Amino acid sequence: MAEQLAFTRLLNHLFGGLAASAMHLFGIQADPATAIDNTFALEVLVVLGLIVFFLLVRMSLSVESPNALQQVAEMLHEFTGTQGEQVIGHEHERFQAFVTCILLFVLFNNFLGLLMGLIPNLVTPTSQPLVPFGIAILTFLYYNFHGLRVHKLGYVKQFAGPVWWLIPLMVPVEIVSHLARMMSLTIRLYANMLASDLLTLICFSIMPLIAPTIFLGLHFAVSLVQAYVFMLLSMIYLSMAVSHEH
Repeated sequence: MAEQLAFTRLLNHLFGGLAASAMHLFGIQADPATAIDNTFALEVLVVLGLIVFFLLVRMSLSVESPNALQQVAEMLHEFTGTQGEQVIGHEHERFQAFVTCILLFVLFNNFLGLLMGLIPNLVTPTSQPLVPFGIAILTFLYYNFHGLRVHKLGYVKQFAGPVWWLIPLMVPVEIVSHLARMMSLTIRLYANMLASDLLTLICFSIMPLIAPTIFLGLHFAVSLVQAYVFMLLSMIYLSMAVSHEH
């Protein structure tokens, strides 16, 4: 087991007992001193950072003289809004907060990998399969919920296909297709970030002076692309779920 980061030790000191008790409910035995691992601690750190960012933006909102944080938030809002309008279309504003959170959470978890050469025992959280899988499950539940909200029973009927005699074939195919979306989201993000981590670590070990300028730049680019792709696919699945053209 990797040595705990300072923030991980703090979380285990404060909440390790609670985490161990929660894990015990599912039959998992855990030591309160190590119940929270580095990956989860880094995810918590990203969430806290995003909360602080949006609180600062909210407290400093100004129409006459927007500060730098507000301008960044407005650009982000415009970007996700434009993407949502193009992909989802009607009522995309309802889903903008969710896809924005997806984009930022994935992006900043990806960016943590840029610190691997500076902080021992740090790895990119999204290079651990459970992290992308957890986000994929949340996305799966979210778009199916809104599909049911919009279409009611009609959303379930689309799994049956256009004619009744195709139901035995179409239902299993549609179910597998939707489940495969979770695997697609998970594997795409996990595999790309793991490969970027491994490449960066290898190059740090053999070319410590060149790696920061070349391969950290590559990691940065991969982080941006993968966060955008995850958000875009989430929008596409939402569009397919709430569209009235089934």
